Amino acid sequence: MRIAFGGIATESCTFSPWTTKLADFWVQRGEEMMVGDRHPFFAQHEATFLPTLNARALPGGSVETAVYHQLKTELLKHLAALGPVDGFYLDLHGAMNVVGMDDAEGDLATAVRAAVGPDCLISASMDLHGNISNRFVRALDMLTAYRTAPHVDYMETRAKAVAMLVNCLQNGTRPHILRLPVPVILPGERTSTEVEPGATVYAALQVSDSVPGLIDASIFVGYVWADELRASATIVVSGFDDAAMQAETQRLGQLYWQARHDFVFGVPAGSADQCLDWAVAAPNQPVFISDSGDNPTAGGVGDVPAFAERLLARDDIPSAVLASIADETAVSLCHTAGLNATVTLSLGGKLDPVHGRPLTVTGRVIHLSDDDPVAGKIAVVQVKTSNLILTQHRKPYHYIADFQALGIDPAAHKIVVVKIGYLVPDLKQAAAHAFLALTPGAVNQDIPSLTYHRIQRPIYPLDPDMEWEP
Repeated sequence: MRIAFGGIATESCTFSPWTTKLADFWVQRGEEMMVGDRHPFFAQHEATFLPTLNARALPGGSVETAVYHQLKTELLKHLAALGPVDGFYLDLHGAMNVVGMDDAEGDLATAVRAAVGPDCLISASMDLHGNISNRFVRALDMLTAYRTAPHVDYMETRAKAVAMLVNCLQNGTRPHILRLPVPVILPGERTSTEVEPGATVYAALQVSDSVPGLIDASIFVGYVWADELRASATIVVSGFDDAAMQAETQRLGQLYWQARHDFVFGVPAGSADQCLDWAVAAPNQPVFISDSGDNPTAGGVGDVPAFAERLLARDDIPSAVLASIADETAVSLCHTAGLNATVTLSLGGKLDPVHGRPLTVTGRVIHLSDDDPVAGKIAVVQVKTSNLILTQHRKPYHYIADFQALGIDPAAHKIVVVKIGYLVPDLKQAAAHAFLALTPGAVNQDIPSLTYHRIQRPIYPLDPDMEWEP
C-alpha cells in the first residue's frame, strides 16, 4: 500500500486584526517529515508512507491568502511527484481561515481529492475545535477527532485515522461520512471534557465505538471565534451502515443539544480584579490565573496588556509572574540595556491595537535569553513585585519547564498569570488554585457580544430561545 500524507494546520480567529504569515508556520517537506515524533505509529503498518508537506502554525489571525496558496501549491506538487497512491492521510487542525476564503480545509481536501483521483481513500484527523463543512466531508472517506479537551489524545487520534485508512485498504472496503451540524457554538473553556457536562457527553462516544457498521464517531465542539458559515458544533460519523450512522448522529446531536445550557467554565471565572482578589485571599500558592481574552492558543494575539495593567495597579500582590507579552521592541530595548538595567517600556498594544493599548512600565531586567525556538529573544522584567515575561515572538507557556528555563519557579510565587484558557495538564497539576479571568482580546469569552455577520443563525447562545430537532 502506498499512502501519502501531509496537511496545513492552524486555528484562525477572524476577530483578530493580526494575520498569520509564512514565517509563523513551521514547515516540513518531503523526507523531513519522516523524522521526529509526529507519526511514530507508521511503523505499526505494512505500508509505504510517502510525505508531501506538513505546515503548522500557532493559532492566530486569518492566514494571508498568498501564504495559503503557496503552501497548498507546494503540497500538491509533492503529491504529484509521488505518482499514484492508494490512500492519503490528511493531518489537520480544522479551523483555518484564509483571508478572502471560507472553509480552507474544504478547499484543501477538495484539491487533494482532485489530485489523487476518485479511487484513492482519504482519511483525516482533526482537533475537536474544528468547524466542519459539507464540502469538506464530501472530499473524504473517513474522519476522526480528539475526544479530550485539554487535548491529551492527539497522538491516539492521528494513529486512529491512519489505522482506519490502512484497515479499509487491506479489506477492500470504502466507508462514507454522515455529518450533522448542531446549532451551538461555545468556547473550549466551557466545553472541557474533564468537567460536566462535557465528560458525560464525550463518554457517550464509547457506546458509538461498539455500534456495528461504524468505524468512528466524533463530536466537534467547533471553533467559536470564526465568523464563518460552517462555524458550529458538528456530529460526524464514519462507517458503512446508513441506518446505524443516522441513528448515532441523531443520538449524539440530541445529547449535545440538551446539554447546551449546562456547559460552564471549569473553574471560577470573573474579571481580572475579581480573580486577583480571589488569588490574594487563597490560602496556598501558586494560584494560576488564565488571561483568557488574549490566549494565543485560541487565536489571541498575545500582546494585550490589560491584565498586566490591573496586576501592577495593586499594592497587595506578594509576588507574581505574568507569561507572557509578545513585544519585539520592548525585548530589544531590554537586551540593549543589559541585565540589571532599569528600563522604561511601552508594553503591548502593537500587534492588537483593537483590543489593547500600550502600557508604560518601569522595571529592572532580571533575565535575558535569545535562543528559545518559539519565542526567540526573551526578557524578564521585574516591576514592583511582579515578574513580566516578554517575548520577541508569541509563545504560550504550557509547561513548568518553560518557566524554569528562565530561572523562575512558579511554586515560589503567589500568583502565576498565563495567557491561556483552561489549564493544560502540566499547569493544572502545579496549581494550588486556578481562576479564569474574563479579559478583553480577540478571543473574548463573552460570545454574545462578538460581532458576527456571517455565522448561520439561529444558533445558541446568540439566539438563546431557539428550538432545534436533529
